[in-house]
Amino acid sequence: MQQRWLLRMTACLALCLVALGAYGEQQRAGNHEIHYSAVSTRFLTPEVAHQYGLQRSAGLGLVNVSVLEHREDGSTRAVNAAVEGSVGLLDEDPDALNFRTVRDDGSVYQLATFRLQHDAPMHFTLKVRTDRGVEPESVSFIQRFFPQR
Repeated sequence: MQQRWLLRMTACLALCLVALGAYGEQQRAGNHEIHYSAVSTRFLTPEVAHQYGLQRSAGLGLVNVSVLEHREDGSTRAVNAAVEGSVGLLDEDPDALNFRTVRDDGSVYQLATFRLQHDAPMHFTLKVRTDRGVEPESVSFIQRFFPQR
């Protein structure tokens, strides 16, 4: 039992570190905070990759999006947000990202993998819907990935 708890905490910490990894940002949208990052799946530990069904590879990237809601009492809570998006080189048509929801011990992540283009700026465009009655928030960033040797 204690080993399982330790593994879950390690996995949660690893995903949080990935969110702060190669590129991690946040954007405020009303009373929501959108956190997003992109990293090579090679940086994931084998245990985390296995737990979340992700392939570790120098040629694959992972986009991680999580949303926190700020409550009136000053606390925050993780919320499930619908995320759509695309990624591509600046001068090419983008490829759609297929996000899936991962829930882990009170945290909610939207994860999508994509093919890395090394040493070239990749443009990410995301639409994050924090509430059904509200238009999705646009998130856009450019990131360059470098091969690990």
